[in-house]
Amino acid sequence: MSHRNSVHDLKSLVLSFHSLIAIETVEEDRVRSLLMEVATDLKLPFFEWSLTSGFNRVHGSTITGTQDALGALQHIAQIENTDAIFLLKDMARHLDNPNISRALRELAQKLTSTRSALILTGEPLELPKDAEALAVRFALEMPDTTELRDVVRLAVESISARQRVQVDLSRDDAVRLVQALQGLTINQARQVVAQAIVEDGRLSAADIHTIVRCKGEMIERGGILEFFPVEENTFEIGGFARLKSWLESARVGFSEEARALNLDAPKGVLLVGVQGCGKSLAAKFIAREWGLPLLKLDAGRLYEKYVGESEKNFRKAAALAEAMAPVILWIDEIEKAFAQGGSGDADGGLSQRLFGSFLTWLQEKKDEVFVVGAANDLMNVPPELLRKGRFDEIFFVDLPTRDERMSIFAIHLRLRKQNPDAFDLAALAAATEGFSGAEIEQAVISALYRSLQKKQPLNVNALIEAASSTTPLSVSRAEDVQRVQEVGKRFTPVH
Repeated sequence: MSHRNSVHDLKSLVLSFHSLIAIETVEEDRVRSLLMEVATDLKLPFFEWSLTSGFNRVHGSTITGTQDALGALQHIAQIENTDAIFLLKDMARHLDNPNISRALRELAQKLTSTRSALILTGEPLELPKDAEALAVRFALEMPDTTELRDVVRLAVESISARQRVQVDLSRDDAVRLVQALQGLTINQARQVVAQAIVEDGRLSAADIHTIVRCKGEMIERGGILEFFPVEENTFEIGGFARLKSWLESARVGFSEEARALNLDAPKGVLLVGVQGCGKSLAAKFIAREWGLPLLKLDAGRLYEKYVGESEKNFRKAAALAEAMAPVILWIDEIEKAFAQGGSGDADGGLSQRLFGSFLTWLQEKKDEVFVVGAANDLMNVPPELLRKGRFDEIFFVDLPTRDERMSIFAIHLRLRKQNPDAFDLAALAAATEGFSGAEIEQAVISALYRSLQKKQPLNVNALIEAASSTTPLSVSRAEDVQRVQEVGKRFTPVH
């Protein structure tokens, strides 16, 4: 939703006699700016109230005796024959007082037939049930590119008033800089741009990396999403030929040509299969292959002890992903995220509600958010996820083939500064029949530790010895692996 659309939608709510509007957000200044535009467009006066500043008309003086919440509501009730927009900051926190709650409800009902509107803001914004029944919730989406461009311009102008600022950005650099800010609030964007400028008195292409790093820290501070910027994604994957071929075909869905033909961008893939065989690595590889940032949803942290917080956490994560589009959203162990309560009764139906929200979002999302779901336990994957059309494709990840094991050894040897050409990769692949990619990696790490301890260079024999001392999952849990392999025959193999 663009800035203009936000103004339009708020105007529509006011004009359709919604007298109580709740906007749950920390972006108070942004709400204020939007409401001022609404008030100007509708030629209505605009008032605001806070506990510290009291009640006042914008650009006017504070009205005495209105600092407490009840006094402010009583003052609004006394205004006759004047429609207006009223921004009431943090009013919801006072509604546990029955006098204030009653005054708000009576006022909202009185204003129903007028163009006046009471706007409540705050984060969190919890309303008593009787007030909630009167209110309409307005979702303030993340800032769009127009708003973020304004943030950059205003930050440069503001700092230029105090020190000399050199702006060294090409047109493409400016686009990349604004893209780097996507997913941040206006205030967060202002902070990171100001930090980038103040450090050296310049705003240049080199600052984009700093902005991306700061953005990652801010996103991860929320505790639900982990951020992997494009520049730091160096993950490789051995094998997966069919997945790679599919990715090559699907990436055209993100092109301008596809948009011109009204073709939707690809929705996502679900990766199911044997544990430790590269499903999580594939998510990182997809982001690298398509040159897109990657967000990892920590499913376990979605679940909160407070009623309603889990659904809110998911909405926030989805909104952030959409604001950063095009982006990859990776949900690891997706079966645990949406089947925590089994039938849903054990957790009061929370997992079912959360799963329903996810399915609805997956079906209806318009933005270029490509979802990569990864599941280890096929038996617990909700059947609704496996239904045709939820994902563009469902891939089965089996134990790596001989050639893939050679590639995996080469990748992990190279990663640890060993020359793969100095090793008999075919012999290593033969010695690790039935090993997963994760088990091969551990064999390389174990052999390197032993070589360092003995102060000898790493060789094939040390790697084979490390592998022989490992009991792979395909042996220790043979029945489980075979069952997964049997079910996996229904899906497209990645190999």
